[in-house]
Formats: sequence, structure tokens, C-alpha cells
Amino acid sequence: MNDAIVLKGVTKTFGRTTAVEDLNLVVPGNALYGFIGPNGAGKTTSIRMIMSILFPDKGELSVLGFQSAMDAKDRIGYLPEERGLYRKMRVGAFLTYMAKLKGVSDPALEKRIENSLDSVGLAGTSRKRCEELSKGMMQKVQFVAATIHKPDLLILDEPFSGLDPVSARLLRDLVLNEHRRGAAILFSTHVMPHAEELCDSVVMIHQGRKVLDERIAKIRRQYDPRRIQFDPLNPEADLSSLRSLPEVERLDRAEGGYEILLVEGTDPASAMGRIVQAVTPARLEVSRPKLEDIFINLVSGSLEGSESLAALREGLTNNAAKAAAV
Repeated sequence: MNDAIVLKGVTKTFGRTTAVEDLNLVVPGNALYGFIGPNGAGKTTSIRMIMSILFPDKGELSVLGFQSAMDAKDRIGYLPEERGLYRKMRVGAFLTYMAKLKGVSDPALEKRIENSLDSVGLAGTSRKRCEELSKGMMQKVQFVAATIHKPDLLILDEPFSGLDPVSARLLRDLVLNEHRRGAAILFSTHVMPHAEELCDSVVMIHQGRKVLDERIAKIRRQYDPRRIQFDPLNPEADLSSLRSLPEVERLDRAEGGYEILLVEGTDPASAMGRIVQAVTPARLEVSRPKLEDIFINLVSGSLEGSESLAALREGLTNNAAKAAAV
């Protein structure tokens, strides 16, 4: 299967500001790829170059085998960060118009639109004007518009922005359905838990430069923090025997129990066996590294001063809290 997106050394500047610098990226044709990083990292600029809305100052790119997304526009679905509907149009008429722009000539198009609206929880809205819809409902209509032609490549820029928890969960399911149908998907987000939950692979970008590009499963293996979550079966148990284990570097209080940091190079499976022998656990599991922690570790050397690092960490934590509410 051909690659859906290829970027080679792509750079984009605005005046003295470099928004994207020497970006290399390959999104395979069957990928579900997350494009992640804090606000202002260069994600939207990169997507606009992929979509031929902007053009790079340097570098090469291809989309579905073409040098310009315009040559493959009927095979691409795009949900931009800026939401835009023809507010005076009725929902059904708007979706019919968008479908025909994408070359859909299905005689059962009206039925397809009704079914698509029903799938996003908007049954019975085809006769409403777009301006009558809430922000979240408009978002769903735009997702239908982006997928009504069953694209081979679906690009979503901050797709969960402004959605309530129920709608966000529904949209995640719809994105997965598009992937199962066969679409390659690239979606950007500054809420990293969304990428952790949805994606097979992620590319992290910071200050316009790529800092990581890998499958999530490999990231978790590579950046294993050597941490184990532990809850004793007896809350009053003496934990001194745990602290004295040669595999244990540190034992810290954590929410609902304890966190054990293993000595570097320790085999977690072997250590967990020794922990069970020392103190009977109610819960014992390897802690999965979070993408936001990995990101902070990767970019901390490029941040000037602890205040910048603290501000970035606070922003990512706030984004994670919002995602947890979903």
C-alpha cells in the first residue's frame, strides 16, 4: 500500500518566525497517526501545507502519491481547526453541496446523508439551518461533510475541540470506524491522552521541529519509566521489606497507594515477583509512561529556564485534565 503522506525537509517561515523547520514525515496508507504538541508547535501550519492551503519555503511533499493535495482532493476528507459552515444553509443542503464538490453522484445521496446524521446523533436536523445548531452539533455536521465521500485520507485538525464528553466519545468511535473502513487518518491535537487512546503512531512536534516519530507501543517500551503501581492488601502493612529490596530505588506515596521506582536495568517481571513475596499486594502493575511526560523529557533541554518548562508542563497537565473529563 502506498504512503498517504510524505514530507521531506519541509520548512515554512512567516517573516522572522520559523513555524515548521526541516520536517520529515511518512504516514503509511493504513495509518492512524496522531500529530501532537502544545499550541503553537506548528501542527496546523504543517497540515495546511499538506492540504496545499499553504506552500513550503523548502522541501518536498506528496499526498496520496500526488505532489499536491489538489490533485487528490476528491479522495481527501479535511476537518479544519477553524469551523466553517454556510450558516444560512440547511444542514441537508449543505451536506449535499459538499458531497457533490467531492464528486459523489450516488442517487441515494439523500439517504446516505440522513444515515450519516443519524450516526452522529443528529437525526432529524437536515431541515434545520446550520446557524440553529450548537457549536458541538456544527462540529458533527462538519465531520459528516469530511467523510460523506468515504475518503482514502482523513485529516482532522483539533477535532475534539468544543465537544462535550458524550460527543467526544462518539467522535472517537466514528474516527475508528473510518480507519476500519480503510482510511488513513492524521489528526492533530494538543491533548495528548486523545492520541494515546486513538492512535497507532504519533509524531511529536515542538517549536516547529519533530522530536519523536514512532509507534505508541514502541514508545512505551523505549521510554519505560521503571515505575510500578503498588497497593498493599493490608493498608497497615510494614513496607520496610519493600524499601530494602535491591531492585527498588525508591518507594513513594501515590494516589490510592504507592509508586515503586526500580533501579535502572532491573527486569520488571523479576522485581514484581520479589515484591509479591515481600508484601502481599491488592494491586501490582507496571505504570505506562504518559506521552506528555515523554514529551517533557524530550524537549526540556531546549526550554530556556525553569519557568518555561513549568509553563509547558502546566499547559499539558490542564489539557490532560480536560481529556480525562471526556
